[in-house]
Amino acid sequence: MWAASCLASCCATCACSACQSVVGGISRRSARIAYCGLFALSLVLSWVLREVAAPLLESIPWINHFHKTPDREWFETDAVLRVSLGNFLFFTILAVLMLGIKDQKDPRDRIHHGGWMAKVVCWCTIVFLMFFVPNGLVSFYEGISKFGSGLFLLVQVVLLLDFVHSWNDNWVQKDEQFWYMALLIVSLVCYLATFSFSGLLFHWFTPSGHDCGLNTFFIVFTLILVFAFAVVALHPKINGSLLPASVISLYCMYLCYSGLSSEPRDYECNGLHKHSKAVSTGSLTLGLATTVLSVVYSAVRAGSSTTFISPPTSPRASSEKPLLPFNKVDEQEDRKKDEPRPVSYSYAFFHLIFSLASMYSAMLLTGWSTSVGESGKLVDVGWPSVWVRIVTGWATAALFIWSLVAPILFPDREF
Repeated sequence: MWAASCLASCCATCACSACQSVVGGISRRSARIAYCGLFALSLVLSWVLREVAAPLLESIPWINHFHKTPDREWFETDAVLRVSLGNFLFFTILAVLMLGIKDQKDPRDRIHHGGWMAKVVCWCTIVFLMFFVPNGLVSFYEGISKFGSGLFLLVQVVLLLDFVHSWNDNWVQKDEQFWYMALLIVSLVCYLATFSFSGLLFHWFTPSGHDCGLNTFFIVFTLILVFAFAVVALHPKINGSLLPASVISLYCMYLCYSGLSSEPRDYECNGLHKHSKAVSTGSLTLGLATTVLSVVYSAVRAGSSTTFISPPTSPRASSEKPLLPFNKVDEQEDRKKDEPRPVSYSYAFFHLIFSLASMYSAMLLTGWSTSVGESGKLVDVGWPSVWVRIVTGWATAALFIWSLVAPILFPDREF
């Protein structure tokens, strides 16, 4: 007994030392990666609790206080929402604390980049306490999460527009024949992929013998938008390029596919249901991994994007620092400079993106809180998910056309 006690004590000490070593090794420029890791951990925890925590939640009196115990799927959804609520509160508190930081001399800059052991403990504590809050608060959070998820998708759209326009401008500024040919080839490949994709959508989601007018409308309307992009981009007054139009066309067609594939598996017009009667653990893991990568990339990209933070002429906008430092000399030079240096990105907005991403991931893992029966075991399935994807595609189209037309309509303003 004494030996076992000593062994347990030694293991605990080693674990604490390892954690302190890991969090102590997080530098200024790797802090964003650390936040992404913490967010990814919350998604994994949500998924695990969704699979195993239902029996435990059923036995908790302040959660299961109903006259008739709900289905198991209610408790699975509740577990995901409570973890998401804790994650949302953690990043929202950090976002509020980081408001107004302009340079690295601000004491709150240390809070953002340091104190990782304390932040991990706070995160664990907040998530744990969420399992003691009343069901009404969780239901309220579930409702607002649908709006927060929409905002997060809108952020993704603006980020994509910012990326494709920057990509096009970068190649055009080289003013060489090779890069013009590259623009043409990439544009043609994107258009070829778009039209091939549309053919597959007609094959999968408009099966013969069924009235699938809604699916047909979604696909045809997306094709109309694809042609509209090209017409607007090539208009003499716009003097645009086919590269952004082709990339946005492919993305809108992908959103159309994503929306149609989220239709309930028992829906007769969903041709994928023949292959999705049962979802294996491997496919579910792949879906979650894709979600993690998408959300984490969007959060990091948005946190440092000049589209949301400042105009291109500002010091922050001109700063293009990597997420991870590859040259330690740069860090040493940073320490030598005593003058206040402006922050390279908005800390408050960075954490706000994680807050919205927490809502978005909860909706994905719960099928937008409407998954029942067999769909309860699927990621991102249900009619709300369908309409969110389709409307996001339409919003992408509207924003892209506006990004081309706005400089013509308002020449005196910067966009």
